[in-house]
Amino acid sequence: MSTTPPRRNHLARSRRLAGIVFTVPVALLVGGFLAIPMVQTVYYSFTTWNGITSTPNGVDNYRQLFADTTFWQVVSNNAILLASIPLAILIPLIVAFLLNEHVIGWRFFRSVYFLPTAISWVVIGMVAIRVFSSGGLLNSTLAMIGLSGIHTDLLSGNSTAIIAVIITFIWSVFGTNTIIFITGMATLDREVYEAARVDGAGAWSTLFYITIPMLMRFIQFAFILTVITAFTALFSLIFIMTQGGPGFSTTTLEFFVFEKGFNTGVFGLAAAIGVVLFVIVFGIWMAQFRVFRNAND
Repeated sequence: MSTTPPRRNHLARSRRLAGIVFTVPVALLVGGFLAIPMVQTVYYSFTTWNGITSTPNGVDNYRQLFADTTFWQVVSNNAILLASIPLAILIPLIVAFLLNEHVIGWRFFRSVYFLPTAISWVVIGMVAIRVFSSGGLLNSTLAMIGLSGIHTDLLSGNSTAIIAVIITFIWSVFGTNTIIFITGMATLDREVYEAARVDGAGAWSTLFYITIPMLMRFIQFAFILTVITAFTALFSLIFIMTQGGPGFSTTTLEFFVFEKGFNTGVFGLAAAIGVVLFVIVFGIWMAQFRVFRNAND
């Protein structure tokens, strides 16, 4: 027999109803702006579309796409970016842990580390050019310390341009991920740390055996946010830094959509690339969901 007062049950039902009433319009609005373009993209991916008129062509766009060696090079570029994400998570996690320990100047460094988040991708790309180009800051620094023989132009090499993009990408998400982890650490029970210190645990043991397991939900959030950034938010950065070159060595799937749609004018094929990009990101999301669910269990 329920012992909950009727008045409390009525209040709980009223709150749920109010939540539904306020949520449904927003959900319909957001769903409309997202669902309609997504359905249109899937439809146009099965057509020959010049931006004005479209003619159904079955799976020809996908057949052409999967037979294109350039497409697989672009996919490999995205795979390299994906492989760099553990670094984009681990480095901010270690820095956040040190800041959470209130090292000397931690307030100042916390503000400095967050600065990249406040800078637009265009500005970040322009700064990266001045760092990694032949006459940039990197070579100037090497010359100052007596290593002028190691002169390099990362942005002009087929195998090095992607490295410059990855370094810039990791730096650009560093501030956001650091703040996420600092916020997560502020919610952890300090008594656990005190007990670990009493038992003789060192700083690194505390990080790997206490902090990281307790921060799994925050790590999961940072991971998926970083994946979305790597796959769908680097257009401006790549456009400014390399324009997808040399060749297609820094072209991502997101940038490839632009290349095929607006430079080549084959919008149906561009829509097919967009669908493939969505499937890949969704697959990564499902995989990480399972991995982190097992870790949390």
